[in-house]
Amino acid sequence: MSRALHLAAYLLAFDTRARSLQDRTRAGYLVRAAALAELAHRGAAAEDPDGRVRVTLADPTGDRVLDALLTELGERPRTWKSWIRRGREDTLEAVEEQLTVLGVTSSADRDPHGPVQPHRTVTVDDPREALDLQLRVAGLVRGDAPLAQVPYADAVLAALAAHGHLRLVLSRHDRKAHAGRITGLTGRLTEQAPGLGRAVTRLNLTMIAGQGGMGGG
Repeated sequence: MSRALHLAAYLLAFDTRARSLQDRTRAGYLVRAAALAELAHRGAAAEDPDGRVRVTLADPTGDRVLDALLTELGERPRTWKSWIRRGREDTLEAVEEQLTVLGVTSSADRDPHGPVQPHRTVTVDDPREALDLQLRVAGLVRGDAPLAQVPYADAVLAALAAHGHLRLVLSRHDRKAHAGRITGLTGRLTEQAPGLGRAVTRLNLTMIAGQGGMGGG
């Protein structure tokens, strides 16, 4: 079943063995970038000559996560990198809520009498969807299917897994051995939104800078 990019990115980052997100902070960046890529692909957001993101189609998308993000984008022009960093935890929680409504995940509210938890516990009801997606994306990077035949969404997910250093999907060896292939897949996103493609290429550095309090946009 095909899912919007931000929903698929969440499943891509879900550790089916641990039955939880491998790295919640990393997942927030991936999901936020995926939602921006979805908006760019739908023609709802684009960059201006100064590299700032503008809303180009403000009509409701029918997706609560995307509509909330569109409202954010309309508040003030910022770079793609800045929008990836801002509000990522809110987007991550909204994606979890949407997946729960769709019956993909189940969430448990915080126990007021138990240990302090920063967020709800979320589990994927049928881990096979997440695992199948991870295997497909990994196979796409390691394979040799013509890039022109790769669906946009799959190319974006591969780029996010590679540049986001998502070890569940691609090892360090994979990233090095298939660097040219990863560049080609990332190019599918760059064709749609050049600045967003560049921001995704630097995604791991952005995460490191964000954890250290550096960076900007």
